[in-house]
Amino acid sequence: MTGESAKRSYVIGQTEISARPLEPALYLVATPIGNLADITLRALETLAAADIVACEDTRVSRVLLDRYGIRRRTSAYHEHNAGEAGPKLIAALLAGQSVALISDAGTPLISDPGYRLVGEALDQGIRVVPIPGPSAPLAALTASGLPSDAFLFAGFLPVKTGQRLRRLEALKTVPATLIFFESPRRLAETLGAMVEALGGARKAAIGRELTKAFEEIRTGSLQSLADHYAAADTPKGEIVICVGPSDATADEPADIDRLLLSLAVEMPASKAAAEAAKMTGGQKQALYRRLLELKDTGKEGDTGKDGDG
Repeated sequence: MTGESAKRSYVIGQTEISARPLEPALYLVATPIGNLADITLRALETLAAADIVACEDTRVSRVLLDRYGIRRRTSAYHEHNAGEAGPKLIAALLAGQSVALISDAGTPLISDPGYRLVGEALDQGIRVVPIPGPSAPLAALTASGLPSDAFLFAGFLPVKTGQRLRRLEALKTVPATLIFFESPRRLAETLGAMVEALGGARKAAIGRELTKAFEEIRTGSLQSLADHYAAADTPKGEIVICVGPSDATADEPADIDRLLLSLAVEMPASKAAAEAAKMTGGQKQALYRRLLELKDTGKEGDTGKDGDG
């Protein structure tokens, strides 16, 4: 049975439900990030009624479609074929067909090339319809215990060490919870870079295998999480990192200076800077340079304590 002649319906349990006709448009359909039961009724009806279902990976999407008895024509649309597949989908839309765009998991356009197709559709005057649903960044944020009134999704960090540190430095002062995707094999290395660039005291959370059977949400300071994953075996599954906003801006420079000088009385400068970084969320290298400046200007004896006079 071809995609065009297949019955436009979906199945829930033992019940087959006919899908209502769709108006010609590009539909952005959110799909489950792990648990297939998280699909919405509107998403099922849209996928069953669409003339074309554009998938990041047709094999992955077929698992979802088969689960709900949806037999629609599928077309691959992903980063490597967007230049060729995109114009074909636009042509279908201009011809009056309906296209449902889905990613392997979650909401389309989040860390995938779908935004190009949306931009081309809008340029052509084609209607774009969001069908909201599951989203890994939001699932991780809501379960992290971190502030959710303001957040920034930063996607994947650069793989190269220098570029990654520069990107983190650029995000350091953003007054919001930061959300990242990361590969399991790079998790420990990335957390170490976050400690170096953002400070180990920041509160953070790691969401792994969200909505799946082995879901794990681990919370703590960046330093404690970095230590844990540096010693643990490489984790499995999809990873979301949430990092809370810095509290360092609440510390006055004079207070930080006194803290540095007080610590330097008891330990070497490098260790004092490291401890101050953990306590304030500041950057170790910057605190170390500041401590050396304080020593050079002869302030090492001033720890802010009252004198005898």
